[in-house]
Amino acid sequence: MAITRIGNIASTIPDDSIQNVKFSNIVQSKNIIINGDMSIAQRATSVTGIGNGDAGYHTCDRWKLHEGGATAAEFTQSQSTDVPTGQGFATSLKMDCTTADTSLAADEIMNIYQRFEGQNLQYLKKGTSSAESLTLSFWVKATKTGTYVTNLYDNDNNRAIGKTYTISSSDTWEKKTITFAGDTTGALDNDNANSLEVYFQLFAGSNQNTGSLQTSWGTYDGAQWASGQVNVADSTSNNWLITGVQLEAGTTASEFEFLPVDVNSQRCHRYYYTLLPLGSLNKYFLTGYYYSTGYIYCNTLFPTIMRASPSLEQVGGTNYYQFYSAASGDTFDDFTNTQTLNPNSAFFGNNSDVSGTAGNAGAVYCGNNAAYVAFTAEL
Repeated sequence: MAITRIGNIASTIPDDSIQNVKFSNIVQSKNIIINGDMSIAQRATSVTGIGNGDAGYHTCDRWKLHEGGATAAEFTQSQSTDVPTGQGFATSLKMDCTTADTSLAADEIMNIYQRFEGQNLQYLKKGTSSAESLTLSFWVKATKTGTYVTNLYDNDNNRAIGKTYTISSSDTWEKKTITFAGDTTGALDNDNANSLEVYFQLFAGSNQNTGSLQTSWGTYDGAQWASGQVNVADSTSNNWLITGVQLEAGTTASEFEFLPVDVNSQRCHRYYYTLLPLGSLNKYFLTGYYYSTGYIYCNTLFPTIMRASPSLEQVGGTNYYQFYSAASGDTFDDFTNTQTLNPNSAFFGNNSDVSGTAGNAGAVYCGNNAAYVAFTAEL
């Protein structure tokens, strides 16, 4: 007999039956979107002044902001508690226009999007005669009524398709369902790189908002990328909120797949892991030792295997960190050496500010609320 544990479930399985155990329904989520309920926000819950030059990840995990052109518009992005009533959601992603841009330059654009690894999408059979259709469903609330654009983009083959949805009532939660036909041209690469992307447009200038929207799969045409999209940045009264985002194979939208928080967190941690969040003053968060008199090494194991060897993200400053060893504290500003970063763990430290006895072990202490340490393997 063998004791097998799957998540928090433990069961006894006869030894001769182990070979017949299947894990596919546990591993594979029907929802391609990660963090579609916006419940995980490791970086921050609110970021102000998002505008020109601020493309990137800000609040809700896996949701990236793209902006192009020297836009005058600015937004506050937040993890909001404004959600559709009675649907089971606790949070949404909110874009609140704080500086308006009523006359968009030709090259201006802003959208929210998510990227996916090709190796997780092989079951879609893209590029074959059996390519699966994809259905996108979501709850959205916007101040500005009118036509909005959502797109799929195949990064491996430079192919795209777009669809529109309509905001009928101002500042009212509405559920939308959109089906994209399967694409029989261009297979997705079977690797851990960026293959497919889903976009929600917020505004676009004439360079990407002319002619007719490209509503069938074809080579990406920038001029038709966001054709018909309203300008969410034309008034500081405008808000745009979204939650319950689900992208799944087939032509029917099923009920949103709520995942346990540990599972949702683990899916996010594959791409980004915050070791020390902002606001962690007086907390111990690492162990290590003096490799030599002026060198400390620290090690941490990641809670899941990251997509690739990550990069270190940190915020440091004068005496932001302290290494406590042998009943004394040794202050340092930041982590100056990333000795080994791999998908499973990080081995890093400081070799510029510390001085202690080689071989002595200790723990790292946060000395400033602005200190921050994270690892990113984002697509």
